[in-house]
Amino acid sequence: MKPPRITGYRFGRLEVDGKPYTRDVIICPDQVRGSWWREQGHVLNLQDLDEVLQIGPEVLIVGQGAFGRMRVPQETRAGIRSRGIELIVLPTQEACEAYNRLREQRRVVAALHLTC
Repeated sequence: MKPPRITGYRFGRLEVDGKPYTRDVIICPDQVRGSWWREQGHVLNLQDLDEVLQIGPEVLIVGQGAFGRMRVPQETRAGIRSRGIELIVLPTQEACEAYNRLREQRRVVAALHLTC
């Protein structure tokens, strides 16, 4: 089974294998988890990634939103990297492109904020 593929993104809407999502998502190697919720909305804390860390990806791609408003504090970045996970943080459009490039080459998880 191939990892899910992002087939479209625009502000507030993501398509994965043709299925639309209008809430923030986590794309895992074998499934998409819709309605990803963060304790502080526009700040990504390590505990917001508990399910991602349990998967143990090689690479975590974080989509910060269309305008890059979601912050990834230094302590979150350090916590991810301390687990041996490569971290890529980009505005969501670029994060989608990076995910699609890497999805068949490495064990990648994408955590994507779809709006601002």
